[in-house]
Amino acid sequence: MIVFAIANYAITQSVWTTVVNTVICAVLIQVGYFVAVLFMVWRHGASGKHAGNASSDEPALTEGGKPKGKASPLSGVGRSRLP
Repeated sequence: MIVFAIANYAITQSVWTTVVNTVICAVLIQVGYFVAVLFMVWRHGASGKHAGNASSDEPALTEGGKPKGKASPLSGVGRSRLP
């Protein structure tokens, strides 16, 4: 945003125009980010419906037989005292 504002000011030589254009740019970036996140959530939800016949009661296993999504403990690292 700073680079955009500096370039805009160099082109227009107007502080007011630079502020307005920078605010418009910031709003457009935020809207684009929001739409992209919504699309990724929608796509993930759509692919989850067709995941197959995996039972939700049994965790999916990796090739090593460990549950998918579970972190394996690191050797030499103690457990946290927090619950």
